[in-house]
Amino acid sequence: MTARVLVVDDIAPNVKLLEAKLTSEYYDVITATSGQQALDRVTADMPDIVLLDVMMPGMDGFEVCRIIKSNPVTAHIPVVMVTALTDATDRVRGLEAGADDFLSKPVNDLALMARVRSLVRLKMTVDEWRARESTATTLGVNSETAAMMSQTVEKANILIVEDQAFESQKCLEALSRDQHKVYTASGGIAALERVAVTDLDLIVVSLNMAKEDGLRLCSHLRSNDRTRSVPILMLGQEDDLPKIARGLEIGANDYILRPIDRNELVARVRTQIRRKRFQERLKANYEVSLSMALTDTLTGLYNRRYLNVHLEKLLQSTGDQRKPIAVLMFDLDKFKSINDNYGHGVGDEVLKTFSDRLKTRMRGFDLLARTGGEEFVAVLVDVSMEKACFIAERLRRVIGGRPMQVSIPEGQMTVTTSLGGAYIGTDVVTVEQALNRADEKLYEAKESGRDAVVMERVGKLNPADYEEPKRNVVE
Repeated sequence: MTARVLVVDDIAPNVKLLEAKLTSEYYDVITATSGQQALDRVTADMPDIVLLDVMMPGMDGFEVCRIIKSNPVTAHIPVVMVTALTDATDRVRGLEAGADDFLSKPVNDLALMARVRSLVRLKMTVDEWRARESTATTLGVNSETAAMMSQTVEKANILIVEDQAFESQKCLEALSRDQHKVYTASGGIAALERVAVTDLDLIVVSLNMAKEDGLRLCSHLRSNDRTRSVPILMLGQEDDLPKIARGLEIGANDYILRPIDRNELVARVRTQIRRKRFQERLKANYEVSLSMALTDTLTGLYNRRYLNVHLEKLLQSTGDQRKPIAVLMFDLDKFKSINDNYGHGVGDEVLKTFSDRLKTRMRGFDLLARTGGEEFVAVLVDVSMEKACFIAERLRRVIGGRPMQVSIPEGQMTVTTSLGGAYIGTDVVTVEQALNRADEKLYEAKESGRDAVVMERVGKLNPADYEEPKRNVVE
């Protein structure tokens, strides 16, 4: 895995040393020797990770980190502070400024490379979601942009897996300040039982349990669908660094060394929860925008784009998977006069009521889409010709059978619809051919006087042949 790494240090030998180590691992290294130069390089080069010295003249590393993390464009870039400072207070200060980790000099090469690989891998995932969100925004279907540092860090569900009760209690007491719901487990079996029934925001795993392999548990958690994306924070000792590096490789997100400093634990937990909620927000924004891109904003029905893709998949099905299909095309009768006489606001009310009535009488596995204006299409799956005719006539009746409540002086109006149906069965046809066949029958329905159904092979349906008592046939 290659990536662009920005190394920031005002002491040239330190820069050269880190540059040599990273270059030997095939990373693309860029450098800066001051805080302002670092900010300029971040903006210009958008690195995948920043290795940032703290003690620099002028603007120190804490301030540089705060500026990077306060900018929505760069806040997702991982920052690792690499410094001679070793006090827990300094580590907490760095983490509270938004740093993703705090490594002390002299840097342990194993820990450094494992951390770089872990954070680069995480950033690539975030980059993918940000790219999707950006595309949705460009298309005009998403106006909300997630900001990582604005995510809340309180009231998370946290599981602590630790067989030393006093250590569990220490963690529990420290995390209570953020009003977290903290669960404890003394081993892997109890932990897996908990994750099966609880949605978690973070899992803390001890690597020093007497009868449990903490790394093995981390591996299980990463392969479990319910915990695949839940952050894992490892608890270990100084001589556990090789094990910790391995944990980062298999997907753990962070670690803290014993003796545990409570403030550092809280800071690292906040970082992981903030990042998880940021990714969830990106994913949610994308899913909403995807829904908006595939649905009609007025009626909530699928749009023409989704209809084309879905219908094509149905028509391409072969063998035992292929079910007979019918395509119904609707057109609201004299809809233009409604807009002309009462305005588009009333027209929109009619369209929403129209779509709501259809949805309540459609089977859950059928598709209903608005293809434009007052035109709608229904795709009926696994239907006989007779059943398709019953459904079509029932839908015509549900539209014109009673007045619609709208904002006009009379308070309501009766609106009818014309339908054209193409029975595709299991024929091999294209989407365009299927829709054109239904459209031809719709034209015949409108020419025959409107408020009618015309099905190919059958012709104009006689409503008396499809009275409601026969409704059980199509339910």
